[in-house]
Amino acid sequence: MFAALAEGESMIDNYSRAADPQSTLNCLRGLGVPVSQEGSRVVIRSEGRQAFQVPESDLDCGNSGTTMRLLSGILAGAGIRSRLIGDQSLSSRTMKRIIEPLTSMGAVIRARESEYAPLEIEPGNGISGIRYPLPIASAQLKSAVLLAGLYSEQPVEVIETAQSRDHTERLLDLPVVQNEEGKVIVSSLAHNVPLQCYTVPGDFSAAAFWLVAGAVHPDAELRLERVGLNPSRIAALNILLEMGADIEIVSSAEEEGPEPMATVIVRSSELSAIRLDPKLVPNCIDELPVLMVAMCFAKGRSEITDAEELRHKETDRLSAMAAVLENAGESFEETAGGIVIQGKGVHKPLSGSFQSEHDHRIAMSSAVLALMGREKSTVADSECTAISYPGFWDDLDKVSRQ
Repeated sequence: MFAALAEGESMIDNYSRAADPQSTLNCLRGLGVPVSQEGSRVVIRSEGRQAFQVPESDLDCGNSGTTMRLLSGILAGAGIRSRLIGDQSLSSRTMKRIIEPLTSMGAVIRARESEYAPLEIEPGNGISGIRYPLPIASAQLKSAVLLAGLYSEQPVEVIETAQSRDHTERLLDLPVVQNEEGKVIVSSLAHNVPLQCYTVPGDFSAAAFWLVAGAVHPDAELRLERVGLNPSRIAALNILLEMGADIEIVSSAEEEGPEPMATVIVRSSELSAIRLDPKLVPNCIDELPVLMVAMCFAKGRSEITDAEELRHKETDRLSAMAAVLENAGESFEETAGGIVIQGKGVHKPLSGSFQSEHDHRIAMSSAVLALMGREKSTVADSECTAISYPGFWDDLDKVSRQ
């Protein structure tokens, strides 16, 4: 999406074949952006932020909330008549949090029941400047507003008091000021969007499953190469370290483009229970399901609070993980905004059939838990992992055969 906003040719290597990023490419093609993909390399040639064409059909975002929310910011800013749709899961997730600020900036957006996809975007009278304090720590909300701001003659300022993922301001090289209000990120029509030419680091959210698997297994050493270690993404790594995980960064973080990456080794560990600092939740929200698995193998009482956002993901991930843990015979209590887990240390969970609820992160978290089970287990609707990690089951097979 950022490459489509830049004038010229962008070349992105190690681009994932997972369903979510492929949905983004298909939407860009529907908007007339020249996109080519050969293997893991994507080349995008664009005439800049005014190059989008009115699509001839709906733009299908699939399961990707990132695609729908960020693309809504771009299309609302550009005033491109379009209709964004998604699968059943995405269509059940609220878009109200982006609709409200974008509408206040002058965008024209219609939604089912005023908050759900399909989203219909109409040409308006242009985008106005805004000073917008983020009501929650959300990189998707922040990005939607900043991307619309790239079409505003007046500055659009997003004020962030709690850190969220910072890929957007890094990749777009947006002005950032730290003051008494917090972190202020600015975008406007005057900002020159840089070409996007770099190698995408290995996805930390995918690596997190192996960090937990290696830490809880009684005889393991896993080496993960070229993992993205953006400081705003690695809260789960720091949480595991605090729990006592034997994790080693074996090469200094190397810069390739605006994102740091490094090789990470994880070994079998004796984990201790933890009460998760609520301030860390926004930056490990996607990793919380697999962190719950780690807590089962820690000694003592672990607790996650202020994680209500988990109930508004691809599924209600708190309830889904509670069902997984119950099936495995773990000791826990689900709460309104989190979970309390009484960890047993190293043990063998009950084997059985785990329900993924068609949620890729629930499926992979179940698999890590089942890897430690007494006998073979099954994960229902296991193909949903293709949303973010198409090679997960092949990698799991490699690990389990060692």
